[in-house]
Amino acid sequence: MRKITASLFISLDGVVEAPDQWHFPYFNDEMGAAVDAGLGAADTLLIGRRTYDSFAGAWPDREAAGGEDAHFAKKLGDARKIVLSRQNLSFTWRNSEQLKGDFADAVTALKNEPGGDIALSGSVSVVRQLMAHGLLDELHLLVHPIAVRKGMRLFDESETTIPLKLLSSATFSTGVLHLVYAPAESTADATYEDAKTHLPRDDQ
Repeated sequence: MRKITASLFISLDGVVEAPDQWHFPYFNDEMGAAVDAGLGAADTLLIGRRTYDSFAGAWPDREAAGGEDAHFAKKLGDARKIVLSRQNLSFTWRNSEQLKGDFADAVTALKNEPGGDIALSGSVSVVRQLMAHGLLDELHLLVHPIAVRKGMRLFDESETTIPLKLLSSATFSTGVLHLVYAPAESTADATYEDAKTHLPRDDQ
């Protein structure tokens, strides 16, 4: 079964909206390698309409311009791009199509197809739906050492918790943390009475 990974630029206070307004001072070779290892290595991209519109409005022109980012732009152009939207869409960027049918059924079928990893970048609404349906395999967070203090957070208000387990972590020279999580089983019930046994004692 194919793996779905989501990568997000996120601030210390959990903001994921409009990272172009705050994350570029932290973009270095380490972050470029992390982005390429996720987004650039996948053969399929699953993205929301707004993210797709942003990508389609920039990357084809960058590929045609032949600049320093043309190689990465070509990777995105060559990848299969599946867009989630309630509207009927038409596309000008090559290898683009719309996700059809029930979300969970369509994504499950996509995961069962032959091929490599399926990647997301941004597309917070899609990430939330994948997590809600238990379809997201890895969540890659590039945590920036800045409190943005306004904008959409990754996790919205809900009565349901989302347990995660840490698979790996790395610290970049800019102070950015690259944290990789996977879904975890529900946490066991515990109280302060359980926790206090782990506090230091006078004889320690």
